[in-house]
Amino acid sequence: MAIREEPDRQVPDGAGSAAVTGSAAATGAGVVDKPRAAVVRDALGVGVAVGLSGFAFGVTAAGSGVSTLQACVLSLLVFTGASQFALVGALAAGGNPFTAAAGAFFLGTRNAFYGLRLSQLLALPKGVRPLAAHWVIDETTAVALAQPDRKSARLGFTVTGLTLYVLWNVTTLLGALGAEAIGDTRAWGLDAAGPAVFLALLAPMLRTGTERAVAALALVLGLGLLPVLPAGVPVLIAALAAPIVLWMKGRRS
Repeated sequence: MAIREEPDRQVPDGAGSAAVTGSAAATGAGVVDKPRAAVVRDALGVGVAVGLSGFAFGVTAAGSGVSTLQACVLSLLVFTGASQFALVGALAAGGNPFTAAAGAFFLGTRNAFYGLRLSQLLALPKGVRPLAAHWVIDETTAVALAQPDRKSARLGFTVTGLTLYVLWNVTTLLGALGAEAIGDTRAWGLDAAGPAVFLALLAPMLRTGTERAVAALALVLGLGLLPVLPAGVPVLIAALAAPIVLWMKGRRS
């Protein structure tokens, strides 16, 4: 699927019109060029705000019995907050490691769909695609898709990914070391930091009635099944909330 430019944005073009090969100026299509400083400012805002929450992950991981080294390796190699929080949360609840890993993997599969969209939008050289793929997460995708042209999308993706990756890993280390220094994190109430941060990141994304219905049903499934199923399994079942709500919406329409 190519990317077609309209006066102030890019949209998918299923009809197969000419793909964007450069900036708005290069195509002459009259695209309103977003100032690079504004792109960097927005990307830094997202990267710094979310990157600092790596501290909560470090604390949560330490409180779950994950060592500092293991927490840092997770942040370096996995680098997707929802999956990391799901993994250590399931382990903290006494869940089977394989079940916990399966839940984390399932949550991370959404990044593959982001990658399909971003590969067309960014059109990066083949040599850098494997490295760029590691930064394909919610935040970099959101910033890239919000840009009006390919050059801005590449800049927003790179600045967001770099800022978030560096801060996430540094704050993971600081959080894990800090948790080890203070001892029992549950005594300080820090075991609630992870879920609180996750909810803070999720809440602004629930903008439509459908999204809120999916979140509500997932909450009911997750909490309702928690007492009767092994830790980690309710998370997998809660993921069915999206297809259930979409199916019900389709029937009504």
